[in-house]
Amino acid sequence: MDTFNLNSLIRENIKTLKPYSSARDEYKASGNDMVFLDANENPYENGVNRYPDPKQKDVKKALAAVKNCNPNNMVLGNGSDEILDLIFRAFCEPKQDNIITLPPTYGMYNVLAGVNDIAVKEICLTESFQPKADQILNAADANSKILFLCSPNNPTGNSFDTETVEKLLKEFNGIIVIDEAYIDFSSQESWLKRLEEFPNLIITQTLSKAYGMAGIRLGICYASFTIVDVLNRIKPPYNVNLLTQMHALDRILDEKGVQQEIANIQENKVKLANALKNVNFVTKIYPSDANFILVKVDNADLRYQQLIEKGIVIRNRTTQPLCENCLRLTVGTEFENKKLISELVAISKY
Repeated sequence: MDTFNLNSLIRENIKTLKPYSSARDEYKASGNDMVFLDANENPYENGVNRYPDPKQKDVKKALAAVKNCNPNNMVLGNGSDEILDLIFRAFCEPKQDNIITLPPTYGMYNVLAGVNDIAVKEICLTESFQPKADQILNAADANSKILFLCSPNNPTGNSFDTETVEKLLKEFNGIIVIDEAYIDFSSQESWLKRLEEFPNLIITQTLSKAYGMAGIRLGICYASFTIVDVLNRIKPPYNVNLLTQMHALDRILDEKGVQQEIANIQENKVKLANALKNVNFVTKIYPSDANFILVKVDNADLRYQQLIEKGIVIRNRTTQPLCENCLRLTVGTEFENKKLISELVAISKY
């Protein structure tokens, strides 16, 4: 990666863009004795009448302590999807550039490419759901700006081989986004520990999964100072609202509680996987580093509808590449998992 030139990937209009400076950016200090008449806010206190911290300093500080990283290597967003969209807008020229995705994978990569008028090159994973490094590198051209690696992958649940990812990081001459939405459930270490090794690496994580905060919409981007600076230029000034910051901070500080829930989910996943072996129409149970299990069945459409009629909603992934007749089962509570297995066993007797 000695020849990697990040500046050459940034869109020309972004290079010269002067970011919006909010009132809370211009005045840094705070205090109970200060009178704030700078942001045209409603002066009557109700808990949310003031604009939130545009840089989310307290949340970043708490995350940095948990993740053992520098808060200046972070950008926070309204869910990971906003982070991904910022990356598109920073590095991809509409109608000119392309991205590379590895189906089956998270569908929003293609949606955001369409929104931003960016072409998509798809290189399917192997039958064991691993990236085809040589094919990816051969497919890349001068306009291939971003490669998306979802690891642990959605919907397959597996993590990508470390040596394969390392090869891509060293040889792909563009940005590589490793989507680690499910990393807290994985036995594999996060690539965050190696962030400084690769100037083209962006890591995205979320509070929606292991932290149980899908409803507050908080996504996290970890990247070099240079990339963070670029993304901050185009980030809306108050993209993470005050209530989200407050709830996120409380949850991040409750590290013991989070780790206990992760342990519970891991334990319940093992029990669920073992119980699925006794369901006669389940033909394969795929290994999972996430909080869900992908299974192959005899007829995914039929089994999905049968469970719906029993009041259980799962995800039918049969239309995805390499996932014919596959169902994705989120690991629930022990009670929910027992109900799922009970209904699956009952259905199998029809």
